[in-house]
Amino acid sequence: MIKNKQPGQQPDAPAKGPAKGHIKLTSHPSQRDAASPVQWGAPSAGARGPVVGAVNDGAQRNVIGAHSGSYSIYRALAVAAGTLDPVHVADLTDTAPAARIGPYSQWADVGKIVSLDPYGHMVSEVFSEQLESGLDIRPTIAVTKARVNMPEIKEAMRKGRLEADGDLLTENGDVRVTKAAIEPVWYLPGIAERFAVSETDLRRSLFEHSGGMYTELVTRNDLKLFLPPIGGLTVYCFGDVSAVRDPGREIACRVHDECNGSDVFGSDICTCRPYLAHGVEVCIETAQRGGVGFIVYNRKEGRALGEVTKFLVYNARKRQLGGDRAETYFERTECVAGVQDMRFQELMPDALNWLGIARIDRFVSMSDMKYDAITGQGIEIGERVAIPDSLIPEDANVEMVAKKAAGYFSEEPEPDAEQLKVARGRDLHD
Repeated sequence: MIKNKQPGQQPDAPAKGPAKGHIKLTSHPSQRDAASPVQWGAPSAGARGPVVGAVNDGAQRNVIGAHSGSYSIYRALAVAAGTLDPVHVADLTDTAPAARIGPYSQWADVGKIVSLDPYGHMVSEVFSEQLESGLDIRPTIAVTKARVNMPEIKEAMRKGRLEADGDLLTENGDVRVTKAAIEPVWYLPGIAERFAVSETDLRRSLFEHSGGMYTELVTRNDLKLFLPPIGGLTVYCFGDVSAVRDPGREIACRVHDECNGSDVFGSDICTCRPYLAHGVEVCIETAQRGGVGFIVYNRKEGRALGEVTKFLVYNARKRQLGGDRAETYFERTECVAGVQDMRFQELMPDALNWLGIARIDRFVSMSDMKYDAITGQGIEIGERVAIPDSLIPEDANVEMVAKKAAGYFSEEPEPDAEQLKVARGRDLHD
């Protein structure tokens, strides 16, 4: 491992440009002698082995792809620009998790976790010998402590729904949390089984529809792990993260899929930020009663269709004959994207299994797709918490009525055809 820099010591000079010489293809013999293959689902980290995705030495690699997902492209740009040494190895001193998570029995169940490395935050601990020997093993999960502050929480305090306790929730509205950032690590046989397709068909589709970016998908069947160039997820924990071990302590959870326009900028065409804020409030309430709350935030912008597609759909909804209305809400998305939704919640429960969750007492979601995926993994769900009507922006009523008509959970009767025609959004230029 790289040692800490001494005070006053200058950093190593960055590389002056990309490495010279011939290009080493994955078909070259020197690149095919991978490090020990990962035994996914083994009973311990030692028996399973580390995930080695560093690109510095092809002979050590035992995965397809590169660490950091889409950010690996920025890394490549930094190397090309001469600002990053291409053989830099991370110094992991003092980077250990700020809270203990696991291990849990789900970690050794090949059917429970297939899209992330459950030991991804513990590499310094469980693979210390391999690190000392020079193997470039990089964390795919980081766990830290922080405070979050949202105006909606302050409003809940002002209205008396939440009260400061001096520990979890401070007088100025700061909320103390444990948070974990998780990069995807796909076990291809498990992914294929989860989606009921053959591993061969999965590999071919991934290869062809990424423009042939990862040839090892179709040339290296011995490599079973893939580090896909997609966004990961973040977990925010309110309360004691280890409370999941105690069956007598309540668990609240919201699984939230990214919506930059609403979550960050407050766009009112959907209920994403209001529902996220409501989920945080429920998590705080639960933690203050001695339980624990989790927000699982997935990078799946625009139902995993992307923000460009989402904005195109907005235009189509607002410009269609008759205006934006609930009866054509899903139809307009399908016309543009070819599908209503590509989030495919089948992989989503992996994060809950990583956290050791076996049940959710208060599930803050109306989505039947999320509910079915979670319960399908054997995680029990008690109460389902819908967003209060008072938190739904006026322009978002189109979305809410359409979702209720499509079978999303609601305590209200399913809207009829006339109600679908009545629910309308603003004009594009209003």
